Amino acid sequence: MKRVNPRDIITGISVAGLMLPEGVAYAGIAGLPPGRALAAAIAGALAYGLLGRSRFAVVAPTSSSAAILAAAIAGLTGGGGLVPGAGPEMRDALATALVALVGGMFLGLSLFRLGSLSGFISRPVLRGFAFGLALTIIIRQLPRLLGLGAERGPVWQALPHMVRQAGAINLPSVLLGLGAVGALLALRRAPRWPGALVVILGGIALGQAFDLTRWGVELAGPVALAMPSLSLPPLALVPRLAQLAAPIALIVFAESWGTMRNLALRHGDPLSANRELGALGVANLAAALVQGMPVGAGFSAGSANEAAGATSRLAGLSAALALLGLALFAGGLIARIPEPVLAGVVVAALTHALSPAPIIRLFHIRRDHWIALAAALGVLLLGVLNGMLAAIALSIAHLLYDLSHPSVSQLGQVGDSHDFVDLAQHAEAHPMTGVTIWRPNAPLIFANAETVLGSIAAQARAAGAPVLVLSLEESHDLDSTAIDALDEFASSLGAVGIRVILARAHDHVREVLMRAGLNKLAQSATFSVADAAALAGQHWRDSIL
Repeated sequence: MKRVNPRDIITGISVAGLMLPEGVAYAGIAGLPPGRALAAAIAGALAYGLLGRSRFAVVAPTSSSAAILAAAIAGLTGGGGLVPGAGPEMRDALATALVALVGGMFLGLSLFRLGSLSGFISRPVLRGFAFGLALTIIIRQLPRLLGLGAERGPVWQALPHMVRQAGAINLPSVLLGLGAVGALLALRRAPRWPGALVVILGGIALGQAFDLTRWGVELAGPVALAMPSLSLPPLALVPRLAQLAAPIALIVFAESWGTMRNLALRHGDPLSANRELGALGVANLAAALVQGMPVGAGFSAGSANEAAGATSRLAGLSAALALLGLALFAGGLIARIPEPVLAGVVVAALTHALSPAPIIRLFHIRRDHWIALAAALGVLLLGVLNGMLAAIALSIAHLLYDLSHPSVSQLGQVGDSHDFVDLAQHAEAHPMTGVTIWRPNAPLIFANAETVLGSIAAQARAAGAPVLVLSLEESHDLDSTAIDALDEFASSLGAVGIRVILARAHDHVREVLMRAGLNKLAQSATFSVADAAALAGQHWRDSIL
């Protein structure tokens, strides 16, 4: 049995000092009572600590999941929603159902071993989303920091709202909030110190020494861990709830897997996406049972756990138990946390995500920069939920466009070697006499086969060479459309005296061609371009004799 490291217990207590203010703040983002966030953090961290594999991950409510949950509930209860004007009980029931559905989706994906689906959320989308989300949350926290109260409208309305309310800005709130941000940024130089807890205790001490409410400063208010109830929305809402739960699950897993993977790679720890999906599923179901919020492995808590020196999942379990103790026995103190301090904690925690460097790098390498920028702008202009969906849709549309419009390279020989390279990129290469060699730079599929082969055929007719070599190195398989297009391609060129030879044909491609009755193409196919070029050269020499 593995020996318990006391350092993990101390680390857990330190991390709990960050989970407490973040949980209260994230509940405010979601528009739910703070007790729901604390209950979710306790249940989620305990469940993951027992089932997960990352020693650094701390599963609790995150800023992104809170923001998307708020957007989903707003969509259901707003003027155009299915339950307009819903009261607190219905909002709580909707939130609980969404969390349960998220957990069920994770378990289903884990059961069918679909962890690889996380790869469909491209890194540029995540980078743009993270930047836009951080900016969105910070803008939403500014009214709290300025003593103006919460603004629940779209983020692009928040700044004009603050400008109109400039005369009502509360100076003590501003000083408290900016002081909290400054203190937290300064304490980052001492990562082993629980900076958030220090700042929160300082805010409480100020509240005890001075009656901050007399100065117009709002306090967090009572935080209670109520006994969970089984309040659920009508079954008729489940289909719509499932639609809204899907993007929440997508974001939670993307954020969680990104955090887990980065920390694991840094320390050489093994991880399984399917295992983590199952652990996150159980954690979210546990959060739903205690009437909590969606939970995932947040970047700030995971990084704090790593910096504090966690050596096992005992640190996360200790953090959950320490947070439970704080919620049960320090409720009076939590209630006296100034709202501007909570806003400052959230703002400071998200400042790392405001660096434009990852997006600027994409502009520098000229790859996917518009997708990242669209993701950031989508979150700001369309909202968290719709912005993320729009960015993913744009990313998939870009992928489909690239697949349907692949580039085609004409290959030439380098000297007398067996190397064949793109003639447009290598001046030292030369075309072969009587042979043209072509390579589609993407797999041949239904979306591009006719267009690509038609373009190659037209250029081959113009070149007038009696032999054409088609390299299929990018195609590990062929669908029925590609097979038909390849048959028509070879037949049409054969009708004008041009023989087609396939090069770099994979075994599976040969088998498919044989089953389709294209025996001549399959049997003459070669495993290398050099062999195909030699065969083509022999055919050309025979044709002129």
